[in-house]
Amino acid sequence: MIEKTKFKDLIIINNKSFKDRRGYFKELLLEKKLKKKFPFLVMSFSKKNVIRGLHLQTRNAQGKFISVIKGKIFDVVIDLRKKSKTYGKSMSVILSEKNSRSIFIPPGFAHGFCALSKENYVVYSCTKYRNKRHEIGIKYNDKDLKINWPIKNPIISNKDRKNLSFKEFKDKIK
Repeated sequence: MIEKTKFKDLIIINNKSFKDRRGYFKELLLEKKLKKKFPFLVMSFSKKNVIRGLHLQTRNAQGKFISVIKGKIFDVVIDLRKKSKTYGKSMSVILSEKNSRSIFIPPGFAHGFCALSKENYVVYSCTKYRNKRHEIGIKYNDKDLKINWPIKNPIISNKDRKNLSFKEFKDKIK
């Protein structure tokens, strides 16, 4: 089942899960439903209290289909499409192995998440390949974004510590 959001083209997917005494089988991504191709598939592992992001590609922006294979994350997106009615607004959703939810994030959004379980495996299906030269990040705790992260002392990469403020991002990408 697909849930629409207040953000144009951003949707949450409630995946089908088939359980029996052996375990379960879960449908994650049906390209024909989204009418998108996903040539680039990656995975991350994060310990509890890790925040990754907020990341985006400035050229050849990626659409991302995000699913949690194990664990639970607080997933965050920011609409950075200049002509969008929701430009600069954020949204969060809990994605977990148990709730079987996924999210499709269209190109033009920054994305990040906070790992809430001891072990968190996240799969990203992307509509474009990653280009390291056109990667940029926005500070997860920027006061202008008003994101209410569920933890106080996150584990952040050195790279993400150097991310731009939202104001710096807007000035840089005019």
